[in-house]
Amino acid sequence: MSTFQAPKGTYDLTPPRSATFLAVREAISAPLRDSGYGYIETPGFENVELFARGVGESTDIVTKEMYTLTTKGGDQLALRPEGTASVLRAALEANLHKAGNLPVKLWYSGSYYRYERPQAGRYRHFSQVGAEAIGTEDPALDAELIILADQAYRALGLRQFRILLNSLGDKECRPVYREALQTFLRDLDLDEETRRRIEINPLRVLDDKRADVQKQLTDAPKLRDYLCDACKAYHEEVRALITAAGVAFEDDEKLVRGLDYYTRTTFEFVHDGLGSQSAVGGGGRYDGLSEMIGGPELPSVGWALGVDRTVLALEAEGVELDLPAVTSVYAVPLGEEARRVLFGVVTELRRAGIAADFAFGGRGLKGAMKSANRSGARYTLVAGERDLAEGVVQLKDMESGEQTAVPLTETAAELAKRLG
Repeated sequence: MSTFQAPKGTYDLTPPRSATFLAVREAISAPLRDSGYGYIETPGFENVELFARGVGESTDIVTKEMYTLTTKGGDQLALRPEGTASVLRAALEANLHKAGNLPVKLWYSGSYYRYERPQAGRYRHFSQVGAEAIGTEDPALDAELIILADQAYRALGLRQFRILLNSLGDKECRPVYREALQTFLRDLDLDEETRRRIEINPLRVLDDKRADVQKQLTDAPKLRDYLCDACKAYHEEVRALITAAGVAFEDDEKLVRGLDYYTRTTFEFVHDGLGSQSAVGGGGRYDGLSEMIGGPELPSVGWALGVDRTVLALEAEGVELDLPAVTSVYAVPLGEEARRVLFGVVTELRRAGIAADFAFGGRGLKGAMKSANRSGARYTLVAGERDLAEGVVQLKDMESGEQTAVPLTETAAELAKRLG
């Protein structure tokens, strides 16, 4: 037993379960790659101020959950708690918005870090795949991203998820609603921390999960009653495009999400099989974020889907992914000459795109065959001195048990034919 363990609230991905995580990442990113989104990768840490400005100083993420550090040079850095601010910062720094082709469409995959109380579906280190469409205000972009996420989940086999949709208004109409909401909230029986939030970002109070708070919010003013005509029209167009695409959604007037930068369209993907941590992903439009972090006006929209929670959702539904075989062919040499020859065959098979492994360590036939069986290989190649003298290898079908001699020079072609 090792002296060390993974830090509290984190996890290691090890085979065979890690293959499921890889498959989920591939499935989520596939529709994006087919829709003009290019891959972007950003550092695991950023300047603290990037998240304070972008995510919001009043959010739990910034006030309670960020992992921060001071470098030897005195810089204040934070492990990234989310992806959007980092991706937008990178796009601005690289001047991608000046290339003349808006929107800039990007997708990413990586690890993120938040100091939270660990529980099922909520970790201090977690993995997401995200997408951002930067530089264009168009309800079709909002709809596109929602539809692509729905497509990704359905491609994985998920069915028991729901899409919640709302509009948060814009800089024209939200201030009026904010004032009305603040007036309402100030008369409620709330703790001091929540009262401070009323003055900084009252919409975040609507996102409070405590039952005693939600009970008091029953008669809170509804944002939909304060939307300006432009925001109403924009939201109706998003709804119409999603509906026309055959994607079901639910209007949720209390959906505000946990980040300060969202405007207009906001949405969340929830799975009812995950208990209290039901959100598997979400996102929305963030038209003012670029200006918040020192960039030009660049209306944008995006989402992030949790890989960890998507895997939990698959398990909750009993969905088993059709994963490619780790090993299709396993070679077992008997003797030094066979060892050199079969190692060459394995190399040839790999170059031909066939997943092949080798009995390393000079084990005997019995031990090597046990390893072949544990590998899950469909076929095993066995060769000894007599086989090599005859120019053949023994090809064993691990499902039927049938064994046939195959000319050494035709081994790769024969396996390619059998494996299809």
